[in-house]
Parts: sequence; structure tokens; C-alpha cells
Amino acid sequence: MYIVDGIAYGGAPTPSIKVSGVRPLKDHKLWVRFTTGMAKIVDLAPLITTPAFAPLADEDVFRSVYIDYGVTVWKDGEIDIAPEFLYEHGVDATETA
Repeated sequence: MYIVDGIAYGGAPTPSIKVSGVRPLKDHKLWVRFTTGMAKIVDLAPLITTPAFAPLADEDVFRSVYIDYGVTVWKDGEIDIAPEFLYEHGVDATETA
């Protein structure tokens, strides 16, 4: 159990995960390093079929990825993906090498 701002929570606190490095790869994949030190490869191709991420189908837009306050973003912040999502859906980069 732990307490934050006077509220008691069960279990152990989960550390905040942020993106500390990102590189676009072929086939709409990203290499992502997290503040935990882990690097993962994330396949974003399935997301591109959704309206919110459709602009990423353009390779030039996809390659323009950058980090803003620990979050991967595109198009001046119009598109972003939570670090937790990337961490959860990524595959360890050392396994794919």
C-alpha cells in the first residue's frame, strides 16, 4: 500500500514511464527507448487504419516523429501516443535484432 496526496492505494506504485529516445523504422515501426532503460520496437501499422492516426500512413509524416515532454508526437503535437501504450505493445529491441 502507498499514499499519494492523502489517498491510499493498494499494491506498489508503478514508475512513470516516458520516452527518452525514438527512431522511425521501415514498415511503420518505431524504435523507442524508455526512461526505464529498455528499448523496444513498436509496430504502429495497425493504428494507421484508424482516423486519428491515418496521417501517419504518409512516410514523410511518420519519419517526422519527435519527443515532447517524454511523449512521441507528430505534426506539431496534433498526433501523440502515450508512452505506456508503446511500452505495453512493444517487443524488446534486443529480441528483434
